[in-house]
Amino acid sequence: MAGRADMATGRHDDAARAGWLYYVAGNTQDQIATKLGVSRQSAQRLVSLAVSEGLVKVRLDHPIAECLDLGERLKARFALDLVEVVPSDPGNLSTTIGVAEAAAAEIERRLRSPQPIVMAIGTGRTLKAAIEQMSPMECPQHKVVSLTGNIAPDGSAAFYNVIFTMADLIKARSFPMPLPVIASTPAEREMLQSQAMIRQTLELAATADVTFVGIGDLGPSAPLYVDGFISETELKALQKAGAVGEIVGWAFDRDGRLIEGLTNERVAAAPLPSREKSLVVALAMGEAKLPGIRAALNRRLVNGVITDELTAAALLAG
Repeated sequence: MAGRADMATGRHDDAARAGWLYYVAGNTQDQIATKLGVSRQSAQRLVSLAVSEGLVKVRLDHPIAECLDLGERLKARFALDLVEVVPSDPGNLSTTIGVAEAAAAEIERRLRSPQPIVMAIGTGRTLKAAIEQMSPMECPQHKVVSLTGNIAPDGSAAFYNVIFTMADLIKARSFPMPLPVIASTPAEREMLQSQAMIRQTLELAATADVTFVGIGDLGPSAPLYVDGFISETELKALQKAGAVGEIVGWAFDRDGRLIEGLTNERVAAAPLPSREKSLVVALAMGEAKLPGIRAALNRRLVNGVITDELTAAALLAG
């Protein structure tokens, strides 16, 4: 068993070396074969293994004219402070590809600042995918605070809450929100948020210099419903009230106005930080999220967005 493990480790080491030589150093596969003392076919397989095993993370640095144009038009149309539009892959059904990689690069850029910052983060599939694309960093000067609770209805850790993963990755001081995502009653929420430790975390979140959040749709496959935070009855009530999207649990209508009552009475998340004093960036793409993204931009619930070109074009056409 130990021999097999050693062989697997050695194979991954070779793959990592081949991936570095190809993607970073710019070697051809023939050059890699020579340097590693293997055949060209083996070199090709090692490079492929480096990608399939996630040993290599590729980012596209070349600015694509169409994406840049869409980004500038979005920025002007919605008075945004940050816009990044990534290429779309029409044949791919993923709702994170491209956006997650761009978000990872933007988060890393902010964290490279030598000046201390407070970064607030939301939750969701796109943000989790972005954190998984990040490289390890040493950022003891920064503080990272979660906007939302990290406890699922059954008492387990919420799967798409990323505060602990991020804290381990960047070695910054982290401030989780040890609360349920949605409390059982408004009274329970008030009681939980009145605790001194929670009040301090909420106050810290309000001072964030930059915030990254996802936008969830409230259609039949709404993440809040699929992940068990709200019931089907509650989802239908939100839909009947006109809700089209949610950010860290806060449901809003097509005008970007928070839905009165219903689950919003029990959301334990912090309010979004000020868009006038800080940057709040939404990571979102896809047809299902379009109404929510448009509402968030129109109402200035966020003042930054990272999306793909198909979504950007649809936002401009609407």
